[in-house]
Amino acid sequence: MIRDDIKAAQVAAMKAGDKTTRAAVGLIQAAIKNRDIEARTSGAPADDDALVVEVLQKMVKQRRESIAMYEQGGRQELADAERAEVEVIERFLPRQMDEAETTAAIEAIKAELGASGMKDMGRVMAELKARHGPQLDMSKASGLVKAALA
Repeated sequence: MIRDDIKAAQVAAMKAGDKTTRAAVGLIQAAIKNRDIEARTSGAPADDDALVVEVLQKMVKQRRESIAMYEQGGRQELADAERAEVEVIERFLPRQMDEAETTAAIEAIKAELGASGMKDMGRVMAELKARHGPQLDMSKASGLVKAALA
């Protein structure tokens, strides 16, 4: 499980004296704990790895947005710190599908569902997320689905 990998990484970072990794892993664990608390109040928790991947993807997205803002503001040292956190977080994410694999998955789903136009985008996106959610950046996939259905 991804949680076990994260705990092992924190122990390894502490033993190695790697402050950057230890701090980033601490942030990951805090975000996961917050998500666990939300899941407790909202009903039955989903697949644990899926929940953790969702949290990690959200963290990466937030940091990429921060990097862009820091670079626009001329704060390169803060952007570099965010980049270092992104590298640590991405260690725990499953391998992401590239554009060709994503396009192939979209075409397969489109054929299975008989999707022909933009009115079917919601169905295609839902099925894509159900099958390949952890391996996809859904914001990028959205653009590819629009192009495939246009």
